[in-house]
Amino acid sequence: MQVKLNVVVGAVALMLSGAAMSQDLVVKIGHVGPTSGAIAHLGKDNELGARMAITELNAKGVMIGGKKAKFELLAEDDAGDPKQGTAAAQKLVDSKVNGVVGHLNSGTSIPASKVYSDAGIPQISPSATNPKFTRNGYKTTFRVVADDVHLGGTLGKYAVKELKGQSIAVIDDRTAYGQGVADEFEKGVKAAGGKVVGREFTTDKATDFTAILTNLKAKKPDVVFFGGMDAVAGPMLRQMKQLGIEAKFVGGDGICSGELPKLAAGTMGDGQVVCAEAGGVEGESKKTSDAFKAKFKEAYKVEVQIYAPYVYDAVNVLVAAMVKAGSAEPAKYLPVLAKTEGYKGVTGTISFDNKGDIKNGALTMYTYKGGEKSQIAVVR
Repeated sequence: MQVKLNVVVGAVALMLSGAAMSQDLVVKIGHVGPTSGAIAHLGKDNELGARMAITELNAKGVMIGGKKAKFELLAEDDAGDPKQGTAAAQKLVDSKVNGVVGHLNSGTSIPASKVYSDAGIPQISPSATNPKFTRNGYKTTFRVVADDVHLGGTLGKYAVKELKGQSIAVIDDRTAYGQGVADEFEKGVKAAGGKVVGREFTTDKATDFTAILTNLKAKKPDVVFFGGMDAVAGPMLRQMKQLGIEAKFVGGDGICSGELPKLAAGTMGDGQVVCAEAGGVEGESKKTSDAFKAKFKEAYKVEVQIYAPYVYDAVNVLVAAMVKAGSAEPAKYLPVLAKTEGYKGVTGTISFDNKGDIKNGALTMYTYKGGEKSQIAVVR
């Protein structure tokens, strides 16, 4: 009896051991964005990009270190607020996520980056463009978009050379993103020989711009640049129309959304708004980008706003590094992630430099016609 019992116990132990070995490797990917507040439509766009990537990865049956990976998305809302952003970051750290994609805003991404760095958890922002984000020396910090030096500077030169701006006004919302991109835009204007006739500021929660627009109207600008997000840009365009300011309206990726025409309530003239989005694809690569947007709309019944494709790519870049390293442990795959080179994403080719910035980041210039976003050109 004892022999039989030992055999049975041994067999059960072997079965349990085999079952344990065959269990899925659970990989937790954190995502943080403003899914409440004025730019919730952008935060939700980002989160859907992450969900699409996670769904597809699970369907593929990705293997990491000989185990089938089961990916879970842990999504947090930072409402675009720095304090809430660091709290969300700490929550993800406490949940022992394997990597993080986010945050959307520079103002939340920068303080959160220290939380992730202290925990040794890789963070890829799909949209934070303030140069400071990757200038703190953290080995865990990456981004898949060009920074404000490139974006703002290129827009400044474009306003002078292509839009023929003779008198250019600048407004920013005093956020890390808005002020940063406006500063670089102003530098770009001056480098191209242009003239800035006025500089004003507002906040990212303001709705009345009468005073600052009246001040600028007296200077007769032919181009007005706004450093901020579409939730503020829309009402600003409406009030420009009311005041009879017919200048071109230029901005960075923060205003370059599908929602802007609605927020402007029909006051945008065809070609009046020119914006730049970090990233860009041309030729054959554009087919991949267009296919993603079509797939996204089919899955979620909404159009891509701005950043969903960058979130999608960021999730996949994290996982590609895990697969190559044979481990989802941050300390083991982080060195591989840092050496990412030539990854083909839906937003273009992704390679990181030694600061965690994307190499050779492209920009796509857009305008709006008939209420629809229309690509002008890809600029490198």
